[in-house]
Amino acid sequence: MTELRNIAIIAHVDHGKTTLVDRILYQGRLFRENQQVGELILDSNELERERGITILSKNVSVKYKGVKINVIDTPGHSDFGGEVERVLNMADGVLLVVDAFEGPMPQTRFVLEKALQLNLKPMVVINKVDKPGCEPELVQEAIFDLMFSLGATNDQLDFPTVYGSAKQGWMSDDWRKPSQDVSFLLDTILKFIPPPHKMEGSLQMMITSLDYSSYLGRIAVGRIHRGSLQAGREVSVVRRDGSINKSRIKELYIFEGLGKERIKTSVEAGEIVAVLGPEEFDIGDTIA
Repeated sequence: MTELRNIAIIAHVDHGKTTLVDRILYQGRLFRENQQVGELILDSNELERERGITILSKNVSVKYKGVKINVIDTPGHSDFGGEVERVLNMADGVLLVVDAFEGPMPQTRFVLEKALQLNLKPMVVINKVDKPGCEPELVQEAIFDLMFSLGATNDQLDFPTVYGSAKQGWMSDDWRKPSQDVSFLLDTILKFIPPPHKMEGSLQMMITSLDYSSYLGRIAVGRIHRGSLQAGREVSVVRRDGSINKSRIKELYIFEGLGKERIKTSVEAGEIVAVLGPEEFDIGDTIA
């Protein structure tokens, strides 16, 4: 079992979330050095590329110092509110990305409040500190006040703050002292975000998002909350209306880098998986 961290990224539109994820992947040496960072990797949906916003939550992963970090994207617009909560259920911590000039925005508030209610551990990235006239310390205070007003616990209010410029490719504990890369951010994730809590018992996986492949059909994506899952196994899909469909898992994938890796062995609780086999299912159903 690889050690895991599941972290969701929350950010207002244009505060630099996608660029930051690009840098995290780059740090994980997912990229060959000659690849140009900047082609937005997460925003693959055509509509998103057009609008420059992230709608469907995507998962990517990076391996760093022997730990696999699953980075879960959250929709940045309130129109997608229902999806936000389900997506946050896959995470153990959240990375709040805030523009050093603009500070926390109203939309960030909605997603952050949901994350705090789910008792997730927050971490803050104050991005774009290279902008002229920005005041990162005041922004940090504003974020603290916001979390306090949203009812954060003492533990949640004791959040680490990382400063930097995703565009320039660095993160540090002091915005006046640029570093060489974003490794400080990844080290902070390993230190402050807890590994998944393992629940004992029979299989339970909530479907939090759907994927589609013209070759494979509909794919159910979610986190295994307890038990384990392997290809070939018979499962029950418990629908939200209470009905139950028997089904068999044909193929099982985990997220590896920007893609998915097919797994022949069993996958334990805590990991985020993509499942092929069940015919009828929707977001919010449970595989048991």
